[in-house]
Amino acid sequence: MGNKATENAACSRITAMLDAGSFVEIGGAVTARATDFNMQEKETPADGVITGYGLIDGNLVYVYSQDASVLNGAMGEMHAKKIVNIYDMAMKMGAPLIGLIDCAGLRLQEASDALHAFGTLYMKQSLASGVIPQISAIFGTCGGGLSLVPALTDFTFMEGSKAKLFVNSPNAIAGNDISKCDTSSAKYQSEEAGLVDMTGTEEEILANIRSLVCMLPSNNEEDSSYSDCTDDLNRACADIENAMEDAAIALSNISDGYVFFETKKEYAKDMVTGFIRLNGMTVGAVANRSKIYDEEGKTVAEFDGSLSADGANKAAEFIEFCDAFNIPLLTLTNVSGFSATVYDEAHVARAAAKLTYAFANATVPKVNVVTGKAYGSAYAVMNSKALGADMVYAWPSAEIGMMDAAMAAKIMYAGSDADMLREKTAEYRELQSGPMPAARRGYVDTIIEPADTRKYVIGAFEMLFTKREDRPMKKHGAV
Repeated sequence: MGNKATENAACSRITAMLDAGSFVEIGGAVTARATDFNMQEKETPADGVITGYGLIDGNLVYVYSQDASVLNGAMGEMHAKKIVNIYDMAMKMGAPLIGLIDCAGLRLQEASDALHAFGTLYMKQSLASGVIPQISAIFGTCGGGLSLVPALTDFTFMEGSKAKLFVNSPNAIAGNDISKCDTSSAKYQSEEAGLVDMTGTEEEILANIRSLVCMLPSNNEEDSSYSDCTDDLNRACADIENAMEDAAIALSNISDGYVFFETKKEYAKDMVTGFIRLNGMTVGAVANRSKIYDEEGKTVAEFDGSLSADGANKAAEFIEFCDAFNIPLLTLTNVSGFSATVYDEAHVARAAAKLTYAFANATVPKVNVVTGKAYGSAYAVMNSKALGADMVYAWPSAEIGMMDAAMAAKIMYAGSDADMLREKTAEYRELQSGPMPAARRGYVDTIIEPADTRKYVIGAFEMLFTKREDRPMKKHGAV
């Protein structure tokens, strides 16, 4: 890699992630030019960051990897300029950019030079958003202003035991110390903050980055990312109905070769987001989840089936990414209403509005499968026909309406005896709650058997491949 610091962690991560022998270093001779505080006497090989390009499964990618052995990986002027330079190259060539982060923060000896360079990196990341996929992985420290760097990327990975991600260190937070709550840990950042998509060992993270890159388009001008499909396009999803409550399993069942790359896996688990393949084409998936099953089929977590604020925000961000990169969207809808907690009451209206806007604003092909409950406004925001879904399917067991039939009967016939309520519940279910009333109005296109789900959604996306949709001219929305 062209400098003295070739056999360190920063280099070994690049070597492990890229195709063998494919990495070409850029700017290996760059060093710091600051002289304050006797900086000229300190060795800063490559100014603490290795930058260049290489291949992942034959796909061009650009990469930077911070070197903690040089001033603890602190970011100075030339360090930031090197990263900005490969951002420019990645955007010109239309290739993903991957940042491997291990950094003590801003280099104090370089003051305003470092601060200005830091700001130019924020600017470049903002310009690149929606143009090329941006991926970050944190292996050491990522604190203070540097925490914005992974937050500005599309996907973030974090090493599970040693990595630290924070704006303020845990001990600097009023009323907290690291023994109480380690807010910088991978566990906190993935489960509570929702900033991290996946945690694991260094080897697992690098392998998952390879898998993700192979599923994504290289830039926003590609239609999508494709691979050869060896799975049967008409394969029956025999057990999918049993997995209805755990949408991660249902999505795996639908996908080519049962492949499902889940994003933000540990955050807002009532909402599932991730990528599947259908006839070799990458499709973004969004689905409600009410249970999580382990490998033995036992329930390990349970939710009430409602749409939460965190789940809505998680889905909205994912939808915006997919739309920016022309990735079609599939939803599996099974939602009973909006979450009723104090936290959600303060946040869910805004979050549901963001989800509504994301679906309505997306012009990619959109397919919805109603697998269970679809009640009230929560259904309307989950990629319904009204929000522009191109095709809506429903399983025969689906319940589409304002609310549960028994609850509706109690409200409409308050004070009636049990026999009357049973009769009216059955009548409401027949007239308002099943999939057929919605299908008669055209809100559901076809009622399908669960086992045929894969076949139907593949057919729908094939039909929608040439979709074009114009929207009112505007600078951008403001939701």
